[in-house]
Amino acid sequence: MIYTVTLNPALDKTVEIPSLTVDSVNRITTMRTDPGGKGINVSKVILKLGGESIAVGILGGNTGRAIRNAVEDMKIPAAFRFVEGETRTNLKVIDPVNHTNTDLNEPGITVSGEILNGLLEELLPKVKNGDIVVLSGSLPKGSPKDTYHTWTDACKKAGAKVILDADGELLLNGLSAAPYLIKPNHHELSGLMGETLETPEELEKAARRLMAQYGIAKIVVSMGGAGALYVTAEETIYAEGLKVPVKSTVGAGDSVVAALAVSEESGKSLEDTVRLSTACGAANVMCSGTQAAEYEVIEELMPKVVFHKL
Repeated sequence: MIYTVTLNPALDKTVEIPSLTVDSVNRITTMRTDPGGKGINVSKVILKLGGESIAVGILGGNTGRAIRNAVEDMKIPAAFRFVEGETRTNLKVIDPVNHTNTDLNEPGITVSGEILNGLLEELLPKVKNGDIVVLSGSLPKGSPKDTYHTWTDACKKAGAKVILDADGELLLNGLSAAPYLIKPNHHELSGLMGETLETPEELEKAARRLMAQYGIAKIVVSMGGAGALYVTAEETIYAEGLKVPVKSTVGAGDSVVAALAVSEESGKSLEDTVRLSTACGAANVMCSGTQAAEYEVIEELMPKVVFHKL
């Protein structure tokens, strides 16, 4: 089973504003809302890929209930814990004329370490050897900075493979517990290493240093439109980015994580994992908001994926 953990979910409101202008009146042409937060986004894509997952997270208030109801309507099993306060609403502004995506994210509710530990204690008895736990996204206010270290360590001891998708200090703290797989982008990896990394060769060397230092089994480095790098102990594959019409880049990285989790659970080869995750990321940027692409679109893109071994 795959468990996706979203400790700071959001209701994502995505709007289109042609020629967005600061300090002026702007008119919205289209709008949609989706249950969001990185882990929930991962679960939505896993469902489209024909996989199963259980969405775990913290919710509050009417917004939290709206997210829970939307997830239930999608037939995604969930294990949410409700707390006081109101789950945040995030505004995603897409300008189709200037080809920009602007995120306005609320801080969310305050959650104590005690509440997070309670949610973790509810999850651990369900986790079995060989399960996958996806830890992704920001943490709510009030959370201990070492939360991802704590969760990674506990889930590993329960027998799970942990996929960690976070950035900055959250990622650094989680690394010390040796997650199975991490998915930084090239900017985040550069920040971790304290140097600017641009080429696939530079990124591979940095990834292998991290793997040796922390005991990480796999690292996938996303490079935006330039593609992604897949590094394991045995080999490295560079996949070129697919050229597709872009509607929204929000959730593209989450769709890649979903494909990685499904591939890991089903024992796919690295080459098949590269095809699926690259196609999945491309298919999802073709969608508006954080809705998940249909599998038929992903399947159509897979034969177009170009990659080679370094």
